[in-house]
Amino acid sequence: MNIRLLIGGAALCLTLYATGALAVEFDQRLQEVQHDWAVANYQIEDADQREAAFEQLVAKAEALAADYPQRAEALIWQGIVYSSFAGAKGGLGALGLAKKARASLEAALKIDPKALDGSAYTSLGTLYHKVPGFPLGFGSDKKARKFLLKALEINPDGIDSNYFYGEFLVDEKQFDEARKYLERALAAPPRPGRPIADQGRRWEIQALLQKIADRGRA
Repeated sequence: MNIRLLIGGAALCLTLYATGALAVEFDQRLQEVQHDWAVANYQIEDADQREAAFEQLVAKAEALAADYPQRAEALIWQGIVYSSFAGAKGGLGALGLAKKARASLEAALKIDPKALDGSAYTSLGTLYHKVPGFPLGFGSDKKARKFLLKALEINPDGIDSNYFYGEFLVDEKQFDEARKYLERALAAPPRPGRPIADQGRRWEIQALLQKIADRGRA
């Protein structure tokens, strides 16, 4: 029996086991960030409590990105959490958080632009749409449209990619076009392990569709 082969085989098994264990740990931690974000975003009604929840979640998302710096998914969710915290916080501190979100999402694109079905493009597009333009911020509807369309190219049937482009079109007063994307978002299949986020997003979609319908009756 070849001792070197036995030792080499055992080392390979240990490496594969360690790699698998790390993958499981990463997935669990990522799912925890996603779940906590959905709870903060959709189930905490008090503004101060929501801001505090996002502040705690920032630390969790930063730790995940620090432990897995080459995982685009971690950077995407760090960016999403920064962006959501900026929205909850408002005021002068919001722009700094938005810039951090942009940096995280741009870093994710350099690693894997298709990670999480192109979510970095969706989130970047939304940032550019929501943040004020020059001289107050870096917002740009031109860049927003470009990133949101890129997200749709990667994930044409996704709930988020369609919702955020639909929302953009509503703000641009392109209501008929917006309805098409919002209805497609509403028909998107459920995302595994994300029932709270899906339910909350569907509420937002229905609210925008109602806004379009009310405008048509005005």
